[in-house]
Amino acid sequence: MATAKHRGKRPLTRSFELREKIEDEIATGRIMPGAKLDETELASRFRVSRTPIREALIQLASAGFVEMRPRRGAVVAELAPRRLVEMFELMAELEAMCGRLAARRMSDADSRPLVHVLEACEAVAQKHDPDGYYHQNEAFHRAIYEASHNSFLAEQASALHRRLGPYRRLQLRVRDRITTSVAEHRKIVTAILAGEGDKAAELLREHVLVGAEKFTDLMASLGRLSSAPPLKSLPRTKRKARR
Repeated sequence: MATAKHRGKRPLTRSFELREKIEDEIATGRIMPGAKLDETELASRFRVSRTPIREALIQLASAGFVEMRPRRGAVVAELAPRRLVEMFELMAELEAMCGRLAARRMSDADSRPLVHVLEACEAVAQKHDPDGYYHQNEAFHRAIYEASHNSFLAEQASALHRRLGPYRRLQLRVRDRITTSVAEHRKIVTAILAGEGDKAAELLREHVLVGAEKFTDLMASLGRLSSAPPLKSLPRTKRKARR
């Protein structure tokens, strides 16, 4: 995954720039899992030859965003339901760690952008704008990662957060999810600003795991899990009872 630091160190090659553009479309759900990535069509759209497109797709395949299939070419990777649950479980633990550290290490400089993005999330939620909320939600979680003051943890959390992007975006289609999500954000920020690390960690863990449950509810309603064996959204033994 590209980072701002990466960009500052060296000029990006054309294939790397294309990789970033295509990855962004996958991560934000503009290109959905399972979609075929036609080299000719992409070359025409981005006004380049097929060579840098092919190189970009190979880079995306190495990062897990794309699968290179014989006779089918490049296809946006689809994650099996059980794999998704496992990834959401890991995401929940990474978020919890970030929240706990942020509560301990929060500075005034960190608190201002966190409060700002919370208010932005609330404003967009009132407009019932799923796309706008998706982007503000990205900024909200990124602010928590940065406030952890653990760059390696922030990189890992950001990478997985982005990898789950298409699926997290679909969560927002579930009834009342945006309203619930923004209320959860408010509780998380309150705990972090109060320096309550354990509470912030618990709230963030719950926030992500509930989102995973909502996602599997959505997939079931769309009939996309019909061919998979019965699957509980999340092992109940790994979650604390709500208070």
